[in-house]
Amino acid sequence: MSKKEEKKEEVVSEALKAEEKLRSMWYILDTDGKLWEFDDFDFQGHDNLRKFSGYEYEKDRSVTQTPPHVDLMRSLELVDYEPASDPGNFRYYPKGRMIKALLEEYVTSMVHDYGGMEVETPLMYSMEHPTLKSYLNRFPARQYTIESDGTPYFMRFAACFGQFLMSHDATISYRNLPMKIYEMTRYSFRREQRGELTGLRRLRAFTMPDVHAFCKDIDQAKSEYKKRFQLSQNVLKGIGIDTNDYELAIRMVKDFYDENTDLIKDLVKMHGKPALIEMWNERFFYFMIKWDMNFVDNLDKASALATDQIDVENGERYDIRYMDEDGTQKHPYILHCSPSGAIERDIYALLEKAAFDMKKGKKPSLPLWLSPTQVRIIPVTHEYTELADKIKDEFCSVRVDIDNRDETVGKKIREAEKEWVPYIIVVGEKEIDVEKYSVRVRGKKKSVEYSVHELQDAIHSITAGKPYRPVPVPIYLADRPKFVG
Repeated sequence: MSKKEEKKEEVVSEALKAEEKLRSMWYILDTDGKLWEFDDFDFQGHDNLRKFSGYEYEKDRSVTQTPPHVDLMRSLELVDYEPASDPGNFRYYPKGRMIKALLEEYVTSMVHDYGGMEVETPLMYSMEHPTLKSYLNRFPARQYTIESDGTPYFMRFAACFGQFLMSHDATISYRNLPMKIYEMTRYSFRREQRGELTGLRRLRAFTMPDVHAFCKDIDQAKSEYKKRFQLSQNVLKGIGIDTNDYELAIRMVKDFYDENTDLIKDLVKMHGKPALIEMWNERFFYFMIKWDMNFVDNLDKASALATDQIDVENGERYDIRYMDEDGTQKHPYILHCSPSGAIERDIYALLEKAAFDMKKGKKPSLPLWLSPTQVRIIPVTHEYTELADKIKDEFCSVRVDIDNRDETVGKKIREAEKEWVPYIIVVGEKEIDVEKYSVRVRGKKKSVEYSVHELQDAIHSITAGKPYRPVPVPIYLADRPKFVG
C-alpha cells in the first residue's frame, strides 16, 4: 500500500487535530502543595521527572533506536513481530501468552474486588451512528476503518462505546451509583503513526482494561476518583511496577484546578513525590481532568500506564440517565479508568525495568508470579531424570520443568540463567534420599538449602494473591520446539 493510500484511509478525529495544536501551561506540584513554574523547579533528586517533563514538553513521540525490551522479548521467546500483519500487531509465543493471560487475570480480579461488573461488547461500530460519530471526534486517536454491506465501521479504540450504549438502555437509580462497568478489551485498535511504533511500547492493537464509574455528582465523582487512584497504584505494584518506576501527570482546565486544588494536592500526596501539571485555558476534550502514571524507559521515552478521567460530556451525549432522589432524571458524570494501562505496556515496562538492572550489573528477572519457569531441575545425567521427576511431582501449584537434554550440566545452568529461571536444582547421586536440596537462587551468590515443601512455601508466600497457570510449554526441555532462532 502506498503512503498516499494509507493516508486516504486514515480517519483523524477533530480532538486529535486539536491536541496537535494544543498550547499547554506546564508546572510542577510538590508534595507540600506548592505549584512551581516549570523553569523554577529544582529537579535534583527527581531525574525521571525531569526526563518525563522534557518528553511531554517536546511532544516528540518518534523512536530512532530499538529499545532494550525488544531484544529481551525475543530472546526470552515471549513476543515477536508478525510480518504478515499490519505494523503494531504482534505474535505471542506460549511463554508470552501465559504472562499476558496472568496479567489479564490479575487486573480483572482487582477490578472485581473494587466492584466492577464485567461485560463484553463488540469490536466494531458504525461510523454513521450519530452519537458514536460525535464521540469519535472528541477522542484523540486515529481509527482503523472497515466496510460491510456498504456501511463504514470503525474498530473500537476503547470500551467506552459498548459500555455507554449499554448504560443508555439500563434503568438506573441514584442508589446504584457509583455504578462500575468493566471490560478487558481484546483488542482495542488505534492507528498510531508508523514512526511511533516500536516493540510493546506503542502498538496498533492492544489489550486494555477499561472500568467506567457512573457518578451522581461532582462530589461523588471526586471521591471515586481518589479511590480509583489508589486502585491503580495497587494494581501496578502487584504487577511489579512501583511508584519509583513511574511519574504522575495531572492534566486539566485551569478553572478546574482553581476550584478543586485540594483534590489535585491529595493525588500528589498519594503519589508521594512531585508531579507534572498540565493546564489549558479552555477545555478541548470531553474530560475536565485526567491523570496518568507514566513509565520512563531506557531511551528516556515515556509511556502512560494507568489513567483516569472525569468525563462531563458523554452522560448527556449518550443520553444516559439515572433517577435522582427527588424523582428527576439526570445525567451522570463518568469516570474512565484503566488501572494498569494496556497489558502489553505492562510487559514492556517489566522488561525495560530488567534492562535497567542489567545496566547496574544486576541479574535481570521477571516477578516470580510471572516467570514461565519458577523452578528448573537439572539431572546431571539421564539416569537421574527419574529422580528429577520425583522431585517435580512433590511440588504443587509451582511451575517446575526438567532439563533432560544431552548437554553438560554447566551449559544447562548457563541456559537456565539466560532464561531468568529463579530457582535451579541440580540432582545427581548426592541428592538421592536427601530431605533438602542445594538451590541456586537468582540474584544470590550462595546456594540455599531447601526441602521441596520449604521452597514451595517460599514461592507461594512471594506469589500470594496472584493467579497461577502451569508451565506453558512441555515440561521436558528436550521436547520443546525453538520459536526464535
